[in-house]
Amino acid sequence: MRAARETPAAALPPAPGAEQYLALDFADSAYVLPGGHFIDLLGTPESTNRWLAERGLAPADAGVQEMCATQLRVLREHVRALFAARVARQPVLPAALSAVNDALSRTSTAALLLWDEMSGPYRAAVCPPNEILDRALATLAADAADLLTGSDADFLTTCDSVPCNRYLIRHGRRHWCSTRCGDRVRAARAYARAKSKVD
Repeated sequence: MRAARETPAAALPPAPGAEQYLALDFADSAYVLPGGHFIDLLGTPESTNRWLAERGLAPADAGVQEMCATQLRVLREHVRALFAARVARQPVLPAALSAVNDALSRTSTAALLLWDEMSGPYRAAVCPPNEILDRALATLAADAADLLTGSDADFLTTCDSVPCNRYLIRHGRRHWCSTRCGDRVRAARAYARAKSKVD
């Protein structure tokens, strides 16, 4: 498998449900493309910082270091393990459950009440730079827990297009994470039908 830390040209649109669940977007931040290309949007500290900033989990200038990127990648694998267990209706790995619960307990997620002299009161989650990672981990873990325990959990599934490894929330009959994957499945089916007529 050829690895790519991040290739914007190969970036897929968010899978169905990723707009609702940040944890789904998080789980899908590493994926496989045809030809064995592996894309990891958290593959470097810089790409991790960009991913977090684009989702409001860290300031653009947070200066994420490799240790923080690694912690996020580890949590992502545990979230993916929980999603896989839910989709397959299999027992959960205790280590995955423990990792998510550990992330949940890292920090309070309550937004503080702040006051701006011009616009008045507002709420915001304010934390010093050393707590940015803890807050991001807790937010992602909480969203994963919400997805796994909510009504959409029954619609959580994997993309039916091989080799894609992304998760999505299935609504209707669609079982693909993107048009690209759906086109690939339809093309493979058409090819198989044409080939069976020839044989």
